[in-house]
Amino acid sequence: MQNVILGKMDRLILHFVGNKNNGDGVRFSDVLTDFENIEDFFKQLIDNNFKYEELYQFFFLPNLELNPMYQFISSVFKEKESFIEQSKNVGRYLYDKSTHPQIKGGELCIFYLKDCQINDELIDCIGIFKSENKDTILKVSSTKDGYNLKDEKGINTTKLDKGCLIFNTETKNGYIVSVVDNTNKNTEAQYWKDDFLSVQPKRNEYHQTNQFLGIAKQFVTKKLTEDFEVSKADQIDLLNRSVEYFKNHETFEKTDFEKKVFQDNNTIDSFRNFDEGYRRDNEIDISNNFDISTQAVKKQARAFKSVLKLDKNFHIYIHGDKELIEQGVEKDGRKYYKIYYKDES
Repeated sequence: MQNVILGKMDRLILHFVGNKNNGDGVRFSDVLTDFENIEDFFKQLIDNNFKYEELYQFFFLPNLELNPMYQFISSVFKEKESFIEQSKNVGRYLYDKSTHPQIKGGELCIFYLKDCQINDELIDCIGIFKSENKDTILKVSSTKDGYNLKDEKGINTTKLDKGCLIFNTETKNGYIVSVVDNTNKNTEAQYWKDDFLSVQPKRNEYHQTNQFLGIAKQFVTKKLTEDFEVSKADQIDLLNRSVEYFKNHETFEKTDFEKKVFQDNNTIDSFRNFDEGYRRDNEIDISNNFDISTQAVKKQARAFKSVLKLDKNFHIYIHGDKELIEQGVEKDGRKYYKIYYKDES
């Protein structure tokens, strides 16, 4: 999804949802919240926090229809007048999932946007934000002789703790969902995406590019050295070639990638065995042919390290031709790298 234009806010409601394990409880609003003077702040939060390359869809085993959040959202899209009732159901369900000790209580904001535009398609959207960490502001008040300052805590209008946008399209596949979770990054506390929303990545070009580059990196850095004698420089070269393939092609073809990156038949066979096992063990579904996402390549390229660290004395950055670096051992046992170059800068 490349082009998203937000529509007008149609309704908004706020609830409080605490940590169930601590017995914090919930507090529900029975009426809609006035948003006349704050709509622009919500749009600012969305613009600052949401990206639309990596997208998700609701899922549930054995059947999508059993996902409570999918049902709550579907009810609102079908009958907008159920908004308040279903927002309370969302709050109750979130409270049931808020049992991890690291989860903080906070305001739950649920809103409805109408006439959003996604790639020329006009659709409605439901947003769900949760504010866990409060910002402190200094409120200025005038006195007879001057001014006073008083600290007050409130919702951050720049950074969003947790949120999602659910777009009313691809309904039978679980809608299109964009997710933000800037807190509780550790695995055991990722309740927002996994336990509460129960979403899985949408199988688009971003997801497939990201997943396959991840598999290639795992193979080169972990499995390859178990099957073959490979120097660190050779590993870096393979990582560089993997990224360069994705940078220089618009479409991915697995057989072509294997030939151009790994070249050696034994290495290709080893990679295919690893790839098959990794996909099976991690329940990853990737096509062997797909369009390449440049955004995913940029993201993954940052994780592909091209630094050769030698003791604590030297770091060699390898970005190109591996033939210009030569490894050897002196008669006295000292190891060395010989580097060839044309220009110095």
